[in-house]
Amino acid sequence: MANNTADHPPGNSVAEGNHDGDFGCKLMELRELMELRSAEAVAKLRDMYGDVQSVCRRLKTSPIEGLSGNPVDLEKRHAAFGKNFIPPKKPKTFLQLVWEALQDVTLIILEIAAIISLGLSFYHPQGNDSNVCGQVSGGVEDEGEAQAGWIEGAAILFSVIIVVLVTAFNDWSKEKQFRGLQSRIEQEQKFTVIRNGQVIQIPVAEIVVGDIAQIKYGDLLPADGILIQGNDLKIDESSLTGESDQVRKSLEKDPMLLSGTHVMEGSGRMVVTAVGLNSQTGIIFTLLGAGGEEEEKKVKKGETVRKKQGAPENRNKAKTQDGVALEIQPLKSEEGVESEEKEEKVVKKVNVTKKEKSVLQGKLTRLAVQIGKAGLIMSAVTVIILILYFVIDTFGVQGREWKAECTPIYIQYFVKFFIIGVTVLVVAVPEGLPLAVTISLAYSVKKMMKDNNLVRHLDACETMGNATAICSDKTGTLTMNRMTVVQAYVGDTHYKTVPEPEAIKPQTLELMVNSISINSAYTTKILPPEREGGLPRHVGNKTECALLGLVMDLKRDYQPIRDEVPEEKLYKVYTFNSSRKSMSTVLKNADGSGFRMYSKGASEIVLRKCSHILDAAGQPRAFKPKDRDEMVRKVIEPMACDGLRTICVATRDFVGAEPDWDNEADILNNLTCICVVGIEDPVRPEVPEAIAKCQKAGITVRMVTGDNINTARAIATKCGILLPGEDFLCLEGKEFNQQIRNDKGEVEQERLDKVWPKLRVLARSSPTDKHTLVKGIIDSTVGETRQVVAVTGDGTNDGPALKKADVGFAMGIAGTDVAKEASDIILTDDNFTSIVKAVMWGRNVYDSISKFLQFQLTVNVVAVIVAFTGACITQDSPLKAVQMLWVNLIMDTLASLALATEPPTEALLLRKPYGRDKPLISRTMMKNILGHAVYQLVVTFTLLFAGERFFNIDSGRNSPLHAPPSEHYTIIFNVFVMMQLFNEINARKIHGERNVFEGVYRNPIFCSVVLGTFALQFISAVPTHRLKFLKEAGHGITKEEIQQEEQTEDVDEIDHAEMELRRGQILWFRGLNRIQTQIKVVNAFRSSLYEGLEKPESRSSIHNFMSHPEFMPHAEEEVRVPTIEESSAEIELLPSTSASPSKGGGTPPDSSLHTRKPSM
Repeated sequence: MANNTADHPPGNSVAEGNHDGDFGCKLMELRELMELRSAEAVAKLRDMYGDVQSVCRRLKTSPIEGLSGNPVDLEKRHAAFGKNFIPPKKPKTFLQLVWEALQDVTLIILEIAAIISLGLSFYHPQGNDSNVCGQVSGGVEDEGEAQAGWIEGAAILFSVIIVVLVTAFNDWSKEKQFRGLQSRIEQEQKFTVIRNGQVIQIPVAEIVVGDIAQIKYGDLLPADGILIQGNDLKIDESSLTGESDQVRKSLEKDPMLLSGTHVMEGSGRMVVTAVGLNSQTGIIFTLLGAGGEEEEKKVKKGETVRKKQGAPENRNKAKTQDGVALEIQPLKSEEGVESEEKEEKVVKKVNVTKKEKSVLQGKLTRLAVQIGKAGLIMSAVTVIILILYFVIDTFGVQGREWKAECTPIYIQYFVKFFIIGVTVLVVAVPEGLPLAVTISLAYSVKKMMKDNNLVRHLDACETMGNATAICSDKTGTLTMNRMTVVQAYVGDTHYKTVPEPEAIKPQTLELMVNSISINSAYTTKILPPEREGGLPRHVGNKTECALLGLVMDLKRDYQPIRDEVPEEKLYKVYTFNSSRKSMSTVLKNADGSGFRMYSKGASEIVLRKCSHILDAAGQPRAFKPKDRDEMVRKVIEPMACDGLRTICVATRDFVGAEPDWDNEADILNNLTCICVVGIEDPVRPEVPEAIAKCQKAGITVRMVTGDNINTARAIATKCGILLPGEDFLCLEGKEFNQQIRNDKGEVEQERLDKVWPKLRVLARSSPTDKHTLVKGIIDSTVGETRQVVAVTGDGTNDGPALKKADVGFAMGIAGTDVAKEASDIILTDDNFTSIVKAVMWGRNVYDSISKFLQFQLTVNVVAVIVAFTGACITQDSPLKAVQMLWVNLIMDTLASLALATEPPTEALLLRKPYGRDKPLISRTMMKNILGHAVYQLVVTFTLLFAGERFFNIDSGRNSPLHAPPSEHYTIIFNVFVMMQLFNEINARKIHGERNVFEGVYRNPIFCSVVLGTFALQFISAVPTHRLKFLKEAGHGITKEEIQQEEQTEDVDEIDHAEMELRRGQILWFRGLNRIQTQIKVVNAFRSSLYEGLEKPESRSSIHNFMSHPEFMPHAEEEVRVPTIEESSAEIELLPSTSASPSKGGGTPPDSSLHTRKPSM
């Protein structure tokens, strides 16, 4: 039979859930059957089971009623044939992410330097006290500093660990978020099945073997199955075979339907035979270890590549990747028919564009490479200068020799220089940048969900901010997609409103109602409103819903007619597609005398095929070309100018021998026009304002539609796409192709460049036209900036344009699975206003990253110059490696959080887009960076070279190896950090605004980060002994408390005179103690003078004086108060002993003072 309907025995009831025994088909048998194609599959099916009906019987299901839906039965099927679920690949563990983060080259360099530094800090070579090796350390360090050499190495390692953990955690949370997103997309994916005679939609995961699934144009098949009944069914199997040709499916030739393939045309029903891991998709997943990049979506585009790699027999055929081929097929339209080779070239180009980085990523990568190179050169120069300076000074100026015992000391110097070099590199590389980008994108994606933008690809978010052009569909995006018939032309009369049924001849009305009811998808219905007073619900194709609404307005009902002519009785169906722009259904007459065909479609296309029209009496009369021209002028154009979509309903009777149904040109001809209706689809009320915002923001909105040019022009004017008095082009697809193609039919970029800048409306366009236009605009070099194009689409054939565009928007409600697959962002409300919000968020992301760049580069410029100059002049970087890591970690990580989470404002839409070529750092930003850098450098260098005089402290310059931290350099570090902190506030504005505090309270994250950073810096940099306000805890008993206790105990025994005497004794002892201490100081000082004569280099060190035995408190020393005689004897000794050094000899002072036992 021509319509591919399988005969089914009468009385085939719903399969019961309580049947006994196993199913009549084995799992492996079905699996093997599904691996076959075409005639081979048909033969095998016949040999094994007979026909599809036998398969249904063995699977205990009914081809008409489907499964009963009994939970026991469903569970049995799950147990026997598995669930329709492919387990996802395990996510990377946190440790794997940590390992990946550790692969960063800069971090590896730092780790090596830190480990070397750490190792050498524990090595204390002999002979440090001799001056043979030069000035190694400033004398003997105090005990704390002597052991603190390891701190720098350890701190660098610690900082590296924190950076790695932060990066790994960020990646982990990002992956978790997107797994959640994937599962949400998966849960939303539903499929139509028949259960218990009812057509219902169930989640894909709930489909079981034996289910009867309804398939239609645009579907992505969720399981393997065998066709029961099909109408003009064409499937794209390129995801499995790599062949871009569509495969026509029929019961006689090829009834096998495979999961992961796309329905490109037609409709039908299939019985599900394999699900989950047993389906063709699942088998390939199993071969590849059940997973891949987009594993949670069982039938998503990631499989395309896997399938090609996994199925050996298809490997040679695989010509395309990422399933792009599915959307590109030779369109047999009159305009622009391209050969298969050209199509494949387009496919390859589409792939290339999708693999390119986004606009921002490209710019950031180039910038990072430039900064990295500059940093590397600076750090290399720093190290070379330091080493040369040291070598020339030590071996040239001082004339020392390299001795074996000095080698470790010199290595320590070289490691110190290397660490300074690495510090310069660390400072130069803005490693906070990737973090800022990720935070900004993740934050925006989360917020965009609330604005009805479901972002599938992260980079689409910021690319949208650069968009210079939007090519939008009309239906559903700019209009409400709630269609109603408002005008009609029936029986030679043009009705401006829907006519009363009495006004139409009964036979015309009958024909019209039958044609509309039967010649539309049976899945299209009008359901009662969900709540009282609401509008009826339109389910399915909206244009067909409008026609069914007309039937109801004419006081008729379509359902009894459909019940009388079920889908199985439809003899042949020519489904709607973009090249036909019409739909036709053939019925066999009840008496078997012939066939009747009902048609409907775009009025100017269907009228061209009409040879007759029904007159006022309901009788057909001749319809000549001049009649058609007059009708177009008097009926169709006025309707279109009112913004109505015109649909023509026609019929044809075939008498005698059965015609060749595959010869479409003959079949769809000699039609009789029944009526022409005008369908209104009102413009969404918020769209004109949204388009005006786009135009202010420098974005050109173009409408690309399949509608009549007059309808398109009227809607475009209502929306504000066409403005009165402006020179814009409105073209039809045919005319567009004539203007852009040469004599050979090839698209020429030069010709296209003359058309697209003024083009605003492209009507009667095919998907190929849409793809050509998008590609042409993206590839064009005309104009000041390269164009960044966003495209909206809902149909299967919009796939190529959605993929080619920089950002593809699919409709969440009206969109087909194929369109959603090809898109970057899904509009969950199908509304153009949501696109404007996406532009706002995209620009905000771009600005956030620019803000962070301005901040980061100022830090980098200043720190690199300070580290480089300081190292070259003072032999040491004023900003230590640990301090720079602190700045990088705390300032950059937190600053990226603060600046990347600024909420967007309407002001973002008041400036032109950046475009593809504009540099990331604008002139204003460069002025801000350099201006602030100069200010910071002046302050830093003033402190570096004159700070000790301002604050009356010791200079920290030219300090030797392992010298302790100085107050001088700590001040520089604190001032540097504070300048960055306040510059963070400056960085909030990058377009030259004066008020940097504007809207600061709207971002609590920013406020808390700035205050938190300040607090952290304060805690880390202020010495503890300066924090007087911090109370100590766990004291011993104080002297005052002892005195008070003694007083309370002895209050009865001691009179006032005794108390005065005791107080006097205490004062006397204190005085003697003070004198004793002063004597020790003098002795120690005199002793250090002796040593100073022998060891000149130790004179500069206060540590020698502080560490002298005279000054060291002895634990075993008993506290005693010397007698006055002893004290005076010591004082008398002073003049004679202090004079002795001048005579060149002298003995050290008597140390018996420390060891003498008390004589009291």
